[in-house]
Amino acid sequence: MINHSNENTLLDDANSYDVNKELMGIISSDFVTVADTLKEASYQIRKRGFSEFPIFVASRREVPVGQLLIGVDEMGNKWNYRASFLDEFIQRELIGEDSIELWKENYKKADEYACLFVIHGDFAGFVYIPYPED
Repeated sequence: MINHSNENTLLDDANSYDVNKELMGIISSDFVTVADTLKEASYQIRKRGFSEFPIFVASRREVPVGQLLIGVDEMGNKWNYRASFLDEFIQRELIGEDSIELWKENYKKADEYACLFVIHGDFAGFVYIPYPED
C-alpha cells in the first residue's frame, strides 16, 4: 500500500508483491464464482451514470461501505461483495482529495478488471483481478 503525506489517502500498488499470496489465492478462487455478477454490476454502474469507477468491497465481515451485492454463500462464495464507487470512497475519506487523480490513473479498465477493495484481518487495499474471458 502507498500512504501519501495526506493521512486520509489510501492506495495500493495495484496487485503489489506485498499482498499476501495466500490471500490472493483465496480471493481469486472465490472471485471465479462471482465474476459474471460483478462484471454485469460494473457495466450497469457505468451505463446508468453512477460512476466510471466501480469498486467492489470484498470482506468476510460486515462493513459499512457500499451496498450488499452478493452475500456469503449466495453463490458458493466465502466473501461478501458490496458495490460502491469512487465518490463514496472520497466521501468516507478512504481516498484523500490529494490522491484522486493518482487513483484514477492507476484504475484498470472496468470492462477487463474488477476493482476490489479487500478487507481481511489487518489488510485493506485495492486489488485488480481480471474477469475470466468468455
